Amino acid sequence: MRIDALQYANWSEEIFQQLREGGVDAIHVTIAYHESFRETVLNFERWNRWFEQYNHLIIKGVWASDIDRARETGRTAVFFGFQNPSPIEDDIGLVEILHTLGARFMQLTYNNQSLLATGCYEAVDSGITRMGRQVIKEMNRVGLVIDMSHSGDRSTIEAAEISERPIAITHANPHEWFPALRNKKDNVIRVVTENGGMIGFSLYPHHLKDKSRCTIEEFCGMVARTADRFGVKNIGIGSDLCQNQPDSVVEWMRVGRWTKETDYGEGSAMAAGFPPMPHWFQDNRDFGNLEQGLSDVGMNSEEIAAVMGKNWYRFFAENFVPQGTLK
Repeated sequence: MRIDALQYANWSEEIFQQLREGGVDAIHVTIAYHESFRETVLNFERWNRWFEQYNHLIIKGVWASDIDRARETGRTAVFFGFQNPSPIEDDIGLVEILHTLGARFMQLTYNNQSLLATGCYEAVDSGITRMGRQVIKEMNRVGLVIDMSHSGDRSTIEAAEISERPIAITHANPHEWFPALRNKKDNVIRVVTENGGMIGFSLYPHHLKDKSRCTIEEFCGMVARTADRFGVKNIGIGSDLCQNQPDSVVEWMRVGRWTKETDYGEGSAMAAGFPPMPHWFQDNRDFGNLEQGLSDVGMNSEEIAAVMGKNWYRFFAENFVPQGTLK
């Protein structure tokens, strides 16, 4: 089983076919960065058309059981998430509506301060806000997973402690391995995993040691060490693959509508666009390289299976459903 807990590709039949060639059974895809509720609904509509057009390759994922259905029919289950709480605007009632439409993950922040929490780019992290506490409670109730991939340390720790259900860091790496602003410090990873949460390892070059030059040995060694420290059942893959996206998209991610100035995020004026992926992970057909790499650094077949998909499957099964129910 292969599950990727974060992708934001420039979707096409070619990429959907590559998912099948790579044996990817399920993916979590971003369908909102800074979009309003109405704009997000339009993104749901676009995906509905793709599900109809490419129904031989992809199906809509709502419950973990949809992954079983995808595997049985040779397709990939697509689950939806937001990298910002902008789709709920300032209306907590939209949490349940968006879950009903198919959303399964929502980040409480995207780099900046939001109505809910503090992003990792802010100088001061004031933690979870009053509205954030109420939204966490509502997300717990309906089965919308709290994602803190772009949040500050204090906000992430507080979210893990406030939430009655496990939370996720869908795409990041340990700060100790590579001190990118978006990577997570040990105390953050510990509180998330000790509360049953998950961290998905990112292959986005700005999160990798030596960036695009990172070797598969370095990456897989980091995965194995993290498994030893925080438990193999709490880790998976969240590649952050942004395949075939134009550089205008990364500008939208970083800038949205909140500033008139250029914000380079994890890039720079000299390298403002998407960085090239490592040669050993160019697209979804390269998931086999990760499995072989994990084997080469000493992980056994059971551990590899857990990291490559079984852990996310269990997490989906337990956390996409409303509280007190089992799907």
